Amino acid sequence: MKKLVLALVCVLSFSLPSFAQELKSKLLFEVTFNLKPGVEVGQTLAGKRTIYPVKDGFFEGPNLKGKVLPDGADWFLQLNETSNKIDVRVTLQTNEGENIYVSYQGYLNLNADGTYYFRTTPYFETSSKKLAYLNHTVSVGVGTIVKMGETVSYKVYQIL
Repeated sequence: MKKLVLALVCVLSFSLPSFAQELKSKLLFEVTFNLKPGVEVGQTLAGKRTIYPVKDGFFEGPNLKGKVLPDGADWFLQLNETSNKIDVRVTLQTNEGENIYVSYQGYLNLNADGTYYFRTTPYFETSSKKLAYLNHTVSVGVGTIVKMGETVSYKVYQIL
């Protein structure tokens, strides 16, 4: 009987049409981080490590607005002359006093012509019932260097 059920499941899975979903997104918020001077760890086995503590900042979106608390940092890792790995943990606080822990990783790749590719994948944790949807939201951040080593900003998009 188990073999029959397994065979039926296999046949159905191969014969059913596949409907690929189109990837859609919407702006969740824009955030700006002001950074303290970097703490140089130096060249490690993984790459050249610099830790940039977060001084403060702010965020705003269609349904979210507030400030960045000064308790996070970017554990920045320079892999080579053009490739950098981003590893950030911060806390956002809405104007209503609700806290959102955000962690994200990503890449900053510098191009010879002065342009760059700066993308991250933020994930959220909150105990807020109003913002509980963030706990299972997949998002992508598109970064901008406002002032090298001092200020960065992101447009964070919720993947629908």
